[in-house]
Amino acid sequence: MKDIIFQIQIVLRGSKPKIWRRVLIPSDMSLVDFHEVIQTSMGWENSHLHYFEKNNTFYTLKIEGDDFLDENNKIDYRDLTVADLLTKKHDRITYEYDYGDRWEHDIFLEDITTVNPQIKYPVCIEGKMSCPPEDCGGINGYHDILFILKNPQHKYYENYKDWLDERFDPEYFNIDEVNRRLHY
Repeated sequence: MKDIIFQIQIVLRGSKPKIWRRVLIPSDMSLVDFHEVIQTSMGWENSHLHYFEKNNTFYTLKIEGDDFLDENNKIDYRDLTVADLLTKKHDRITYEYDYGDRWEHDIFLEDITTVNPQIKYPVCIEGKMSCPPEDCGGINGYHDILFILKNPQHKYYENYKDWLDERFDPEYFNIDEVNRRLHY
């Protein structure tokens, strides 16, 4: 699997318009590193817990004192790779980030190719839309924010303008910035 590359699409579930990224990663990438690729390519801040899920089995990092890891179909993924969960084209897993806001991502294995020596992996090759701000209430809270930001007369308009970075643009996506962060 060392020379095998996975083309993965990451889609933020419930986003309208769709917020997504397409990345190329080595198939033998650890799930620990893949978590970082998701965080970086989507634009999250990696400040909350997360898990991967496939077939009602939950793959997470064991936290010291977590006595329930072996219960409820939970497995420590520290020694697993992406290829352990995605084994063939069109396979799908779920990635949830932030158990409070519940940012659910659908992860699709779109294609399987071989290494191109001209490419430094991982790499983001396509995507759309900006990542929602952290701690905004999940996808429904984000949709509420977008509605309010389109209505300057709304009573909470100024509150959200103050809370968000003034440069926040929900349609912004810069692939060069994402790839710089992936290789930082």
